[in-house]
Formats: sequence, structure tokens, C-alpha cells
Amino acid sequence: MSLKILTQSLLRMKKTLRPGRLLLSLVLLLAASIPSFAQAPENTLNSILEIQQYERAIHIMAMLLLGFGFLMVFVRKYGRSALTATFLLVSTSLPFYFVMSDFGFLGGADGEIKKLILAEFAAASLLIAAGALLGRLKMHQYIILGLLFVPFYKLNEWIVVENALGILKQGVTDTGGSIVIHAFGALFGLGAAIAMTNRKEIEKPIESDATSDRYSVLGSMVLWVFWPSFCAALVPVEAIPHTVVNVFLALSGSTLITYVLSMTIRGKIHIADIANAALAGGVAIGSTCDHAGHGGAMLIGLLAGAVSTVGFALVQDRQKYFLKAVDTCGVTNLHGLPGILGGLAAIIVVKGIDTASQLSGMFITVVISLVVGFVTGKILSLFGRKEIAYEDVEEFVDAEEIVMETTMVN
Repeated sequence: MSLKILTQSLLRMKKTLRPGRLLLSLVLLLAASIPSFAQAPENTLNSILEIQQYERAIHIMAMLLLGFGFLMVFVRKYGRSALTATFLLVSTSLPFYFVMSDFGFLGGADGEIKKLILAEFAAASLLIAAGALLGRLKMHQYIILGLLFVPFYKLNEWIVVENALGILKQGVTDTGGSIVIHAFGALFGLGAAIAMTNRKEIEKPIESDATSDRYSVLGSMVLWVFWPSFCAALVPVEAIPHTVVNVFLALSGSTLITYVLSMTIRGKIHIADIANAALAGGVAIGSTCDHAGHGGAMLIGLLAGAVSTVGFALVQDRQKYFLKAVDTCGVTNLHGLPGILGGLAAIIVVKGIDTASQLSGMFITVVISLVVGFVTGKILSLFGRKEIAYEDVEEFVDAEEIVMETTMVN
């Protein structure tokens, strides 16, 4: 019953009814209108859930463009390229993942916002993989990388998370993507780097300066702030508060241990450790973010930060010569090892987990990512190679002009 009709009825009755009868009539009219509101709570609940997921999706988008983008500008002469590559990688992976899902290729998701979040997860894993190759690809190769990466990522997601082939007793426990997002992206990138890196690139130093380092830490802080939305994006509503607290506790743990170990190992604070290893807690807590207790979350963060800092301080330079590959952003130490640690932590933390399935899912992810990453690296090599690694000048006009001006002044 519309408000206008109700008002007109009351006005007519006011002329003929006494106040008591008028009140009784009003109650009866309101009671008669109750059925028209019967479906409101369900619709309202669905709307609230979609709005909450939308807000977390926007937070994740800030992580992808601002967080990852600025984190990767630490290379002194490659800032324009790093930010442009971030734009291209995200713009390639989101629609491609959507198209694959719409056609039901390797599974799909119900709901546009949920599908967007899953596409953002794929974009995050792609950006991690690209970090290993940063500075050594031409701009069009980043697009090709995205087109090759997304189907492989979706294949692993389909096998390991959805258990579509039925080879696992149950799918892996990996709420925030420690395994299927972080470890997969890092090891994919490492495999591609092994296939692509040449001797000249191994010998060329990757330079940074005070400005590029500050922007990199800014990107790290953006990731730090929005990481809870990443892990809580698809958890049940009742689990969101606990998940958010756990993620911040894990990040705090990794940040504190990064400072301690950076000072201990290097003698002074290394800003690259702070910008990267401080985030390792967010990576590792992903598998158990909605299950771990507060003390467990802090412990996972401490362990992940320790593993990551040791990796950056002691392993990365040796890894370059041992594997004959350059991991530009150190994604092996930030996303690969902490991601595996997070997957293993789930075996201890999550009640009712099937250990064999968890370990098998992790093993499948490691094998698929390294193999398809290596194949992707070989394919990318067919599309050329940057003549000057880690510099904008080859592809950006304004960078070339700056170099020319500097040369003229000298």
C-alpha cells in the first residue's frame, strides 16, 4: 500500500471516526502492509554482503596499483617502466580472467564482485611473478606475460583449490592465498627468470637511490594497510574481525623481526629489508588467517619475517650465481618461501585438515609453477630482449630527453 493511498484513507476516516476508532484503523492498515516488507531483510542482507565485498575489492585494487606499483620503483632508472608495467599487467589479467570464467573455462564463480576479487587475486600473483623479471622485459612482453600467466594460474587454482580432478582428498586450506597466489607467482617468476637471464644481466648491478627507496617503502606501507582486506575478501562475515586482527598481528611480527635481523646481519638497517621482508607476515598468515589464534598469528609473522630477511641479506646474491638467474624484486624471499611456510603452518593450526592433501597440493603448485614459468620464459625470449636492462631510456621519450640533457650539461 502506497503512502499516498494510506494518507488519503486516514483523512477520509478522520471525518467519520472517533479518535479511538481512528487509532484502531491505523493499526489495522499498518498490519495489512506488513507482507509488502516481508522480503526486505533478505534483499538487504545480500546488498550488505555485496557492498562489503565491493569495499574489499577496492582495497585490493589499491594494493595492486599503488602498493605493488610503488614497491617496484626501487630500481633507480626504471620507475616509469615499473609503474607502466603494473598498469598493463593489471589491465591484462582482470578482463582475461573474467572472460575465462564467463566461458566456464577451468571453473567459474557466482557473482560479479566475487569474480572480480578472484580476478584481482590472479592479478596479484601475476605482479609477483613479474617482479622476478622486472627491468628485463619490454613493455609489450609484460602483456604477453599476463596472457600466458592467467591460464596457468587458473589451472593450478582449479586443480589445487577446487580439487576438480579429485586427486586430493580435499582441497588445500589456503584462505588468503599463501600457496596458490604468493608461492605460485614467486616460483613461476623464478622459473621464467631461470629461462631468460643472460650473463650480461647477472653482472649488471640493480641500482637504487634515496628517492626510489622512499617510494618503495611507501608502496610497502600501502600493502601493509590493506593486506587484511586481501585475506578477508571472501571469508564469511563472522570471520572477518578475527581475520583482520590476525593479519595485522602477523605483519607486526614480521616487521619487528625484520628490523632486528637487518641490524644484526648487516650492522645497520637496510631499507630494502624493511620495504620487503616486513610484508612476509602477511604472505605467511594467508593460509591460516581465519583459523590461527592471536599468538599463533604473531609467531607465524615472526618466522616469516626471519626467513625473508635472511633470504634478502644472505641468500639473494648467492642465488643469482647458483641458479644463473636474477630475481629482481626478490620475490622468492618475500612471497615464495613465506608462502610455503604459511602452507605448512596450516597443517599445525587448522583443525581437521588432511595433511596429505595439503602437502600434495603444495607439491603440485611448486611443480606446475616452476615448469610453466620456465616454459613462459622461453616463449617470452622469442619476442626480443631489452638492450639496456633496468632503465627507462629505451622505451620512454621523457627519460631519453633527461639523459640527453644530463649529457649536454656534463
